[in-house]
Amino acid sequence: MNCRPANAPEPRSALALLGKTKSVFVRGSQLSEKVDSKIRCNVCERRCLLTPGGFGWCRTRLHRDGKLLTLIYGSVSSLAANPIEKKPFYHFHPGTSALTAGSWSCNFGCPWCQNWDISKTPPPARGRYVSPRRFVQLAIESGCQGTSISFNEPTLSLEWSLDVFPLARRRGLYNTFVTNGYMTPESLALLIDAGLDAMNVDIKGDAEVGRKYCKTIDVEKVWHSCQLARSRGVHIEVTSLVIPGVNDSEKTLHGIASRIATSLGRDVPWHITRYYPAYQFSAPSTPVQTLEHAWEIGREAGLDFVYMGNVPGDPHDDTHCPGCGERLIRRHGFGVMENKLRAGRCPHCNCAIAGVWSDVR
Repeated sequence: MNCRPANAPEPRSALALLGKTKSVFVRGSQLSEKVDSKIRCNVCERRCLLTPGGFGWCRTRLHRDGKLLTLIYGSVSSLAANPIEKKPFYHFHPGTSALTAGSWSCNFGCPWCQNWDISKTPPPARGRYVSPRRFVQLAIESGCQGTSISFNEPTLSLEWSLDVFPLARRRGLYNTFVTNGYMTPESLALLIDAGLDAMNVDIKGDAEVGRKYCKTIDVEKVWHSCQLARSRGVHIEVTSLVIPGVNDSEKTLHGIASRIATSLGRDVPWHITRYYPAYQFSAPSTPVQTLEHAWEIGREAGLDFVYMGNVPGDPHDDTHCPGCGERLIRRHGFGVMENKLRAGRCPHCNCAIAGVWSDVR
């Protein structure tokens, strides 16, 4: 639903949006609840309790006049037509493109954030308002086959996503999230019902990493989101940014790999990606040897598909058949150089390859 009047001028920031459209109010009784004079936000698993005039942890939710508002509905900080491989999705419509939108802020506090310029910026911020209908139209005009909410944490753009996804579906587009997975089950259910097709979930590490580096988050709730999405038929891929001294230990990497295999499935792709110093973190870039060892850990844990990211040209970026070992998809960077799959199967041994391979417009 787009509640913005057709003849209204396009506001330049989230602040300008306040008072101009009803859509800034957080919709759905399950996403907010009154607790005495306060309001609990149930959009993400922080479940912040906001005092009158107060903000949530992410600074995108405001308690005003007894109601919970979002300050970033349609406030787009970044917009780009990206290959789906960049998300990364390797088993979901390979070779297609998704129009990708980001907004502002995050519900995690990771000091190494690669997109810190928008994720560490609370609203109101510079940015233009893009209505859901306009965003979907831009995706069509850009020749994209899908949408992606990404760059900063997409859960914070929940209300906008709930309006985008049905419109995109009606135009034959798929819908994706690139997320830290810290949305509530209530939010995730609404997203799936609206048309969420795929999620790439960033698993940061073990419980200690969540507490120490992500500013007191419970990593078990991320795993629960993955399991819930998987049970509802959403395509899942997992990414772990491997950071020296943070999550590169044998114990941590084996814990992630074995948890994917046992809780989600051996056929769920695991992307282990190379970290580069950013924002407030100055540890040196991840050695390629560390990533190679992580790849071996993933395979030893029984995972069928383990990929190395941010290392262009590495052979571990390709997809091989878990049955016969045939190379099925050859990649370089974000490009698909060769795709031998036939109706989602290996042409050599006819093994079914987990993923979403059907044609899109």
